[in-house]
Amino acid sequence: MKQRITKAVRVFLPFLGTLVASVLQVCVPDSPLHPVAQRHYYNGLLAFLALTTLILAFLSFVLPKLKKNLAEKGPFYLGAGILVSLVNLVTAKLALLPVIFFPTYDNILAIFIDQHDLLLKCTWYSFRLIFLGVLWGTLTGFVTGVLLGFSKNVYYWINPYIKLIGPIPATAWIPLVLTTFPTPFGASVFIISLAVWFPVLLMTSSGIQNTSKVYFEVGKTLGAGKLYQVFRIAVPAALPSIFQGVFTGICSAFIALMTAEMFGAKYGIGWYISWQKAMMMYSGVYAGLILIAIFCTAIITALFKIRGKLLVWQKGLIKW
Repeated sequence: MKQRITKAVRVFLPFLGTLVASVLQVCVPDSPLHPVAQRHYYNGLLAFLALTTLILAFLSFVLPKLKKNLAEKGPFYLGAGILVSLVNLVTAKLALLPVIFFPTYDNILAIFIDQHDLLLKCTWYSFRLIFLGVLWGTLTGFVTGVLLGFSKNVYYWINPYIKLIGPIPATAWIPLVLTTFPTPFGASVFIISLAVWFPVLLMTSSGIQNTSKVYFEVGKTLGAGKLYQVFRIAVPAALPSIFQGVFTGICSAFIALMTAEMFGAKYGIGWYISWQKAMMMYSGVYAGLILIAIFCTAIITALFKIRGKLLVWQKGLIKW
């Protein structure tokens, strides 16, 4: 009985978190040092979240899975609401931090409304860059990784050069690449590809080399050719390592993306952040950072879904 009451209380904790944030926002006025927001977008967002969490809390009593999820994550959402409230208190309400660098939530949210066309254009530009860069980097890293891991001759002749070039950060090549490629777009794709290429190559070759030799000997005994050994024995056995290399490469790709866009791109999230910083519009800088967080989370989550489908036997070992 006591456990049921505890669960019933915990499902309302997300609503309580939004309620705490709403009370602070409504009852404590913003510091006059901050520019006055034309519209109170943050109030509307809090009202929407409060209504949503309250509806979900009541629905959880007829949906067991939802109740379990809310009961498990309720304390975290409450803590998140308190944290957001504390940041709001320190920045917008009391102005304890420099106003120009720490704008109010209303001014940050206003960027998403007032500049949504430009933000969508920048997001699409960055998506194209990251897609092409990760695609080419993964393909070249996979091919060279398979060759290095499976062929002793390739490993002997090529590996010393890779040891020399691979560890150099991709962003260090930007000055040279920007003067070599005819367009900033092509240069940015190359930099991102380079950032992805090395970790994918390293983890692919390591995964293949760590595959038990018994599998290859059994394959030879049964008449398996080279291609069969590569694509039906070596690659499947190395898939966990390959995915690890892809995840590492994507994290490096986002760093390369932001840096490349800040140096030579005409659009993109990195370009937008750099432009807003130059204009001393830090509400736009924070909007860009939020956009990057959403962008990165969506891509990595999608990759984990793909990984879960391909590596069912490893499901649950690595969580996101």
